[in-house]
Amino acid sequence: MMGKLWCIGMGVLLLAACTNKDEFLLKGKLKQAVGIKMIKLYEGENAVDSAFINEDGEFKFTGSAPEPHFYTVSAGENSYFVVLQNGDEVTLNADMTDKDAKYEVSGSEVSKKIKEFSEINNHHLAISRQIQDDFRGKSTAEPAKVDSLRLEYLPKFQQNVTDFSEAALAFAKKNTDNLAGFYAVSTLDPAQYEEQIIAYADAIKNKFNGNAEVAAFVKQAASLKKVGIGQQAPDFELANTEGKPVKLSDFKGKYVLLDFWASWCGPCRQENPNVVKQFEKYNGKGFDILGVSLDRSRSEWLQAIKTDGLKWTQVSDLAFWNSKPAQLYQVTAIPASFIIDPSGKIVAKNLRGEQLGDFLQKNLVN
Repeated sequence: MMGKLWCIGMGVLLLAACTNKDEFLLKGKLKQAVGIKMIKLYEGENAVDSAFINEDGEFKFTGSAPEPHFYTVSAGENSYFVVLQNGDEVTLNADMTDKDAKYEVSGSEVSKKIKEFSEINNHHLAISRQIQDDFRGKSTAEPAKVDSLRLEYLPKFQQNVTDFSEAALAFAKKNTDNLAGFYAVSTLDPAQYEEQIIAYADAIKNKFNGNAEVAAFVKQAASLKKVGIGQQAPDFELANTEGKPVKLSDFKGKYVLLDFWASWCGPCRQENPNVVKQFEKYNGKGFDILGVSLDRSRSEWLQAIKTDGLKWTQVSDLAFWNSKPAQLYQVTAIPASFIIDPSGKIVAKNLRGEQLGDFLQKNLVN
């Protein structure tokens, strides 16, 4: 009896010794991987390894990650997400014919949670694709109705985005102790969920030390705070359409709409008639606008100003998303806008349509 126990004990010790604590092991099997001979392992946007798939669809990766890091297994058109760190032995299995790219993972509780959120994400992506396909089908069949169809389908698309974002936020709140929660909250639009992103960053800022993505997220949240409601608007200087320098602080003493837009931005151009209407109504009554374009082409920028009848001051460095004011104000999507009061304080963000008119009517003397 003692001999059996000794053998079993030695077997366990030998098995443990085979697990290298200085690296991770990711292995698995991809069924129906027709035509796929090699897959890649990505950390962020960088391919860090590649592996051949054998005739049974099996693969294996090894690597080193002293702290937990996000990785993506890229196989054909499918992507599978895991979190790996040294000492992990994770198994990932998938059927390449599954249109929703579902997969099974074991050996890592965080990776299981990542999989759970991926299924939420894929569910809403499928809804989005269906809405887009329905719109394309109907607009192709009845091109004369494309505008009315757009009005019909846009709210459906926006509602699905909202539903996904709320699901992501709920998931993140349940997972502040692991990277799956961070993975979920990083999908939120900062323009719509600024407060929640800042709060989440505060909750995890002392966790996950050594993870560059988390560090960048916490840094971005700190930058968002600097341009939050109640903060003094950071000043900047940029050339106008005539090449003359203009400062944001030149407008101090008025309510100013700081409007980020571009000629190539459809939603921006759709909102412009409303902005023109409010400018014509309230300019001269303590209200002005400073437009900041994220264009790259000077001619297209100037033509859009003329076409849309934008009579207020316009500036641009023609640097696209590298626009210095856009980076200063953490603008990651357009249209984006900030209302700055006469003292230079940010008092509102992203007011469009009737919301902008209501704010101006309430705060300005008619």
